[in-house]
Amino acid sequence: MKKTLLLLFFSLVSISNAQSKYTGFFELSTPKKVWVIFHPFKAKKAFRISEETNKVSDSIKKTNVLDKDASGGQVDAFRHAFWMARLRQELGKSAARSLGKAHERENYKTFKKRKLEDGSVPDEISSVMDLHNNEQGLALVVKDEKVSQKELIIRIINAIKSGKMKIIKKDSKGNFLTCEGIVISPKSLKGKWKNNKCLIASNPKT
Repeated sequence: MKKTLLLLFFSLVSISNAQSKYTGFFELSTPKKVWVIFHPFKAKKAFRISEETNKVSDSIKKTNVLDKDASGGQVDAFRHAFWMARLRQELGKSAARSLGKAHERENYKTFKKRKLEDGSVPDEISSVMDLHNNEQGLALVVKDEKVSQKELIIRIINAIKSGKMKIIKKDSKGNFLTCEGIVISPKSLKGKWKNNKCLIASNPKT
């Protein structure tokens, strides 16, 4: 009991000191609260890496290197792969993977509450995509590997362009498509965790 309380104490300190986007530990989703409790000394680093990931991904989105699509596209894949790679580099594979899974559990709760994630309500296929891209990111580095941010970015972009990651199929106007290439009406997607969106390789034009 004392050990559990001590872990919770350090978790609260880590979160309250590190997270400017949350008002504190109790603002986190339950899956992330659990992760913090089991990784109290890694919480501050994890938040810093998450902030770094958002900044790098936003920068990539402004270029023509990838497709500029941060919601189901190559930029989305980049964000997850970069996040996992940096987390593994500093925290280790197990802690990184478990935080990624906690994030996806959080997404399901977001769907249930109909909140927006990157401009759209998350769904099952988005979660499958994220978990796949998380694993690809984890495979790009090992803990304490001396890889610069620039080199890591290049590794991830190369992996995306070689089709190792997954994105959701869309047309040139951003409409979701079935695997047969049929446009999916936005109305048919509302309120559905499972739908007929199509997951494809991250290099559809090659």
